[in-house]
Amino acid sequence: MINIRLKDGSIKKVEEGSNIYELANSISRNLAKSAIVGEVNGTLVGLDYKLNDNDEVNILTSDDERAMEVIRHSTSHVMAQAVKRLYKDVKLAIGPSIDNGFYYDFDIEKPFSVEELQKIEKEMNKIIQENLSFDKIDISREEAIKLMEDKGESYKVELIKDLPEDVKISLYKQGDFIDLCRGPHIPSTKYIKAFKLTGVAGAYWRGNDKNKMLQRIYGVGFANKTLLETHLHNLEEAKKRDHRKLGKELKLFTFTEEGPGFPFFLPKGVILKNTLIEFWRELHQKAGYVEIETPIMLNKRLWETSGHWYHYKENMYTSTIDEEEFALKPMNCPGGMLVYKSESHSYRDFPMRVGELGRVHRHELSGALHGLMRVRAFTQDDAHIFMLPDQIKSEIKGVVDLIDKVYSSFGFKYSLELSTRPEDSMGSDEEWELAENSLKAALDELNLDYKINEGDGAFYGPKIDFHLEDSIGRTWQCGTIQLDFQLPQRFELDYIGSDGEKHRPIVIHRVIFGSIERFIGILIEHFAGKFPTWISPVQVKILPISEKFSDYAESVKAQLVSKGIRSEIDGRDEKIGYKIREARNERVPYMIVVGEKEQSNNEISLRSRKNGEEGSLKLQELIDRIVVEIKNKEI
Repeated sequence: MINIRLKDGSIKKVEEGSNIYELANSISRNLAKSAIVGEVNGTLVGLDYKLNDNDEVNILTSDDERAMEVIRHSTSHVMAQAVKRLYKDVKLAIGPSIDNGFYYDFDIEKPFSVEELQKIEKEMNKIIQENLSFDKIDISREEAIKLMEDKGESYKVELIKDLPEDVKISLYKQGDFIDLCRGPHIPSTKYIKAFKLTGVAGAYWRGNDKNKMLQRIYGVGFANKTLLETHLHNLEEAKKRDHRKLGKELKLFTFTEEGPGFPFFLPKGVILKNTLIEFWRELHQKAGYVEIETPIMLNKRLWETSGHWYHYKENMYTSTIDEEEFALKPMNCPGGMLVYKSESHSYRDFPMRVGELGRVHRHELSGALHGLMRVRAFTQDDAHIFMLPDQIKSEIKGVVDLIDKVYSSFGFKYSLELSTRPEDSMGSDEEWELAENSLKAALDELNLDYKINEGDGAFYGPKIDFHLEDSIGRTWQCGTIQLDFQLPQRFELDYIGSDGEKHRPIVIHRVIFGSIERFIGILIEHFAGKFPTWISPVQVKILPISEKFSDYAESVKAQLVSKGIRSEIDGRDEKIGYKIREARNERVPYMIVVGEKEQSNNEISLRSRKNGEEGSLKLQELIDRIVVEIKNKEI
């Protein structure tokens, strides 16, 4: 017998030579039935893995995301097998799992059509019904190369030859299909319960545009059909909410060929953007922040001092002025450091909370551009907090509270992620340890749940990222808190302490919206263009039944505007039904219809986006209602 340590710390005795499936079965039949993959001493392995004495074992079911990744990866193998059955001459490239799904790249002359995807799906379901086992084959490099050469799989041969000499080669076989793979995989094809092929796109081999264009088939996979159907519904909902489509329909922003990646905000988009900025300023003034503005272009020496020239130059736009190299700022931080240095400081000045709505430029690859979500110029709502070491926790708490106020105003839920030191970093081990421990301590003290994201911090310090969850369950990374011990040193920032000596301040970098442009894109999709009244570019649309009532419509508008309510009149010579449909398509919160009866009674006929037809009432009643809605920022 050998001893196995389970996830809960208990010891389980099993027969020598037992595998993970047999261990699961000895614990419970239900566990063996639902087991997908094992984790032995921190490494994922198949259920047929033979256990050794004192192994630490965790048995994963489809409730665990890591197990779902294995299912999805196995589904990509089944897809490749189906494609090979249907298209004998196709060549295989790679097929990994991705968020919620998988893909596989194929070398085939003619692109796959939607009808062919359905045919591939049907063949995949046949393979699943065949209940083929996934069998691992350990093989020498030479044997693997010969096998793939015999099969005409040139991409697999290239992959094998590029593997380091010390890497063990393994293949996985299900039925008549063999693929190069390190695994692990599910025990058999019957473990795949719910999948759907979702599309096809071109993809260069190894992501290099000098290589051949391959055909990439995408799919999604879930633990059961209910989860799959929910996901597919959300995908359809996401298409309807696409901010690029709605941004055009609602006349918020546009892009032109003359400025790829550089958004043009239209009048209604500017109203929305300015409303967010006014909200930001109001909260920051109450929280004790001052606001600054720094230049968008500064010279090379500044970016060398900050480290951006060495760590971020490929993303920066540069120019020569008076025979000196300059760069458009990709970040606001270095300018903020210069503002701090513009005068001397005492420990009594701290904490200094300094905000900036700074315009930044970053060179993004054209293929990465995506509406407002990924642009080349945007406004970042930065702030830098200069402080003493004993103020770190309280200031981080204050920032978390401020971020919570902003996100809750839009109905967002969020999760937290703590990102630690990356490989390409500045500073000593001691500084990084202090910085990471300070962030952890603040989060722990606030009793907040968070996930550790190893190695994904900024090059100058660790960070806390806020991931918003929108109304259809998607997550977006927006707010960030970064603790920085490096820039104060590089810029030689100092203050006079209580001991009369010079000391270095500590800096928190933080954003809430992140990119205001991107945040607007998120809001458009979150609300499907139906913005809460307080941020809606047009809050009331006035619809006169005919031109005869245009004067009365103008008087209604004047009263609304005098109370700060954004209003428009649709004075076109169109039928009222058409005007109502148009206003509804514009997602306006309130519509006022005025005609003979309304003018005679000095009333309005109200339709609201929320309640539909609401009947006749006095204008002042609506004004009072909207004023409260705006004041309370109701969502």
